[in-house]
Amino acid sequence: MKKKGILVAGLLLLALAGYSQVKSGAFRLMLKGLLRHSVPEISVSAAARDSAFLIFLDAREPREYRVSHLKGAIHVGYDSFSVAQLPPLDKNSRIVVYCSVGYRSEKVSEQLLAAGFTRVANLYGGIFEWVNQGFPVYNEKGPTNAVHAYDKTWGVWLERGEKVY
Repeated sequence: MKKKGILVAGLLLLALAGYSQVKSGAFRLMLKGLLRHSVPEISVSAAARDSAFLIFLDAREPREYRVSHLKGAIHVGYDSFSVAQLPPLDKNSRIVVYCSVGYRSEKVSEQLLAAGFTRVANLYGGIFEWVNQGFPVYNEKGPTNAVHAYDKTWGVWLERGEKVY
């Protein structure tokens, strides 16, 4: 029982850490209503700091991933995501799932946790917040300023970078 309480407290702290790290108040408010907060969340600053020790999974669609992604990210998609189609991953690896703002990656994270992965977190604010905080993204040629902004409605949350639709 004590271990379960410690685990719950740790997950709550992770969620609060992610929530507090989105810089824009309006973006933070939108995320609070959009996400279910059903999985552990990690802030952009914590993910950037620990990036050498994390496996990033990109839960966006192929056209979005091709525009840019986090360095070393593995594309897993959303519409066609299947745990069975993942490359071989240790279920105890530190995995961070991201998408544009965190909605799709939250759903993929739920599936990973249900499949027995133990150290999964949703990147709070997604690639938009990653870029908004000045962290780099890449395409097949190297660093880029381009970010797929999904559409003009969602693109309002991307404050930096070159928006691609």
